[in-house]
Amino acid sequence: MTSGGYDPNQYPQGGQPYGQQPYGQQPQQPYGQQQPYGQSDPYGQQQPQQPYGQQPYGQQSDPYAQQQPQFGQQPSFGQQDAYGQQQPYGQQPYQPYPGGGQPGYGAPGFGGSQPGDLWVRFGARVIDYLIAGIPTGIVVGILEAAMGGGISASILGSVISAAIITAYFVLMETQNNGQTLGKKLLGLRVIGPGGAPLDVATSLKRNIFVAADIVYCLGNLVSIGLMIWAAISIEQDPNKQGWHDKFAGGTQVLKG
Repeated sequence: MTSGGYDPNQYPQGGQPYGQQPYGQQPQQPYGQQQPYGQSDPYGQQQPQQPYGQQPYGQQSDPYAQQQPQFGQQPSFGQQDAYGQQQPYGQQPYQPYPGGGQPGYGAPGFGGSQPGDLWVRFGARVIDYLIAGIPTGIVVGILEAAMGGGISASILGSVISAAIITAYFVLMETQNNGQTLGKKLLGLRVIGPGGAPLDVATSLKRNIFVAADIVYCLGNLVSIGLMIWAAISIEQDPNKQGWHDKFAGGTQVLKG
């Protein structure tokens, strides 16, 4: 037995105990095998460090860790669109067009107001005919009685009646912020092309079917036909503009 604990008699060929390497030498791995990636050498030698932010091979990341957004991207804060998909922060979720339909149908008029519906406009027109027609009918009846009746009195009465009612619509629309009494009661107003105030010529064009009553008998039939056409065209137009609105250059009846 010699000092240092090495017994040459125990290992007569001068070798090391089986499975042990001489001091200072690295253990040899079987051919084709390497140290596990990311583990330190059992003799104190460090394995190469991993780049910052990467997990060592074979190790899983924290399952509760939240993935950080890439540079230049904003994190999401729980906004969802109409289909349940999360939208990036700062972007508005997709909203379907109100009421279904295609964009442009019932599009707002000038100033953000909505176009007046057909039946509301029809109601305003009826109120205006009553307001303007009742006094006119009284005046015309007195005049025809004074003339002794007959065809001449009827023709004259038709001309006077149509002229007064037409003047009522034109003057009210041009002098009262686009509102006749009927439109004002039902919350409507008419504007000129491009949102400009109406002038006399433009108002007269859009009320041409009223002025058609000036022609005796035949004018009444034409006026009724033009009114029906106006109602159909209002209902079919996305902006609720009848043929008479387009004939006047693009007038429009709005709510409010």
